[in-house]
Amino acid sequence: MLFTPFEITETVDMFLRYKLDIRAITLGVSLLDCAAASGAETRRRIREKLLRVAGPLVQTGRDLEIEYGIPIINKRLAVTPLALVAAASEDEDYTPYAQTLDGVAKELGIDFVGGFSALVQKGLSQGDQRLIDSIPQALSCTERVCGSVQVASTKSGINMNAVRRMGEVVKATAAATASQDGLGCTKLVVFCNAPEANPFMAGAFHGPGEGESCLNVGVSGPGVVKAALETHREASFDELADIIKKTAFKITRMGQLVGIEAAKRLGVPFGILDLSLAPTPAVGDSVARILEEMGLASAGTHGSTAALAMLTDMIKKGGVMASTHVGGFSGAFIPVSEDEGMVAAVRSGSISLDKLEALTSVCSVGLDMIALPGETSAATIAAIIADEMAIGMVNQKTTAVRVIPVPGKKAGDWAEFGGLLGGAPIMKVNPASSEGFIARGGRIPAPIHSFRN
Repeated sequence: MLFTPFEITETVDMFLRYKLDIRAITLGVSLLDCAAASGAETRRRIREKLLRVAGPLVQTGRDLEIEYGIPIINKRLAVTPLALVAAASEDEDYTPYAQTLDGVAKELGIDFVGGFSALVQKGLSQGDQRLIDSIPQALSCTERVCGSVQVASTKSGINMNAVRRMGEVVKATAAATASQDGLGCTKLVVFCNAPEANPFMAGAFHGPGEGESCLNVGVSGPGVVKAALETHREASFDELADIIKKTAFKITRMGQLVGIEAAKRLGVPFGILDLSLAPTPAVGDSVARILEEMGLASAGTHGSTAALAMLTDMIKKGGVMASTHVGGFSGAFIPVSEDEGMVAAVRSGSISLDKLEALTSVCSVGLDMIALPGETSAATIAAIIADEMAIGMVNQKTTAVRVIPVPGKKAGDWAEFGGLLGGAPIMKVNPASSEGFIARGGRIPAPIHSFRN
């Protein structure tokens, strides 16, 4: 017998009871060969190439869902950072490029497209500047396009000019989508040490070091991990660590199976498998509840950082034993609006913006899907970005900021984004000004340990 009855039952429970799924299959496509002096010609080439290469993606995902009985929640595209592609053209406004990507996504039934992006950790080229200036309009007039800007890295330091500008861009994007509680900001990430292959939005792009195309997979199963811990409530941390690692191994093997088969059918290389515990607003699909299952009364209380550190590390250790191509973020995400346990912790006062920042030193990414008062200044948002970039730069890890200053709302109000994005209470922000700090500009140098050759 290939599988025992227990293994079959266990797998069925993972899908039906504990919300295990393939969160995304993401086809990465290089658009470098689409660049032309004419913006209209560049966009024509982009559209033509994406329709050709990504045409079978959605149907392939649906076929695999039926054949394997595994839910694949999103079918996504990630493209070369548009700042690199559009720079050859005479265009000053890059919004039409976002509209081209959005149109292709709608035509093919693709959920999201990542890559309205720029890499400016050391400086801004003309194309980078134009893309960043276009972000508010581009993300407010499209539905499925996501953008990201890398403003820092361990090797380069923190580009504080770009940080200051991104504070302004976040504010402008929120204002442009004010009628939707600043929804445009849910599609915008500011990065330090961004991975070049990543299936998770809003930060996905097909990096300059990638090949012509590849298929990346994101697996998620917070409910499965929580269920595994529920039966070991008296276990020591040594035992808990082993349980999490073994569970992660099982989840990763499932993702590896789907990823390799999807890549084969699409005729592209298999890229990476990202085993990140990415929560949803649904009850039973929460990273915060995993921390509470370890013995914390509420996520955010003392001990939360230690619990999250162990969870993230064991997820990575279990994953790398199950796949030779684990990448992306791989660990645990702690978005607020997308995690019902996090929402409950914010409402109870157990977790604050400062505690979330502390948790980002050990989680997979950073400050994610956090609603802020609409009156929060661009300088304060930039300072929040700078703090998070420093954590990533010094710790040689990926960190990111995705915050939403909700126009017209104050701390304690509710912001609703819908679907997998959920909704969240608006969090209190330190009222003291950071204006003088952000106004300095320049670059915060890379740390001493970055000098390795």
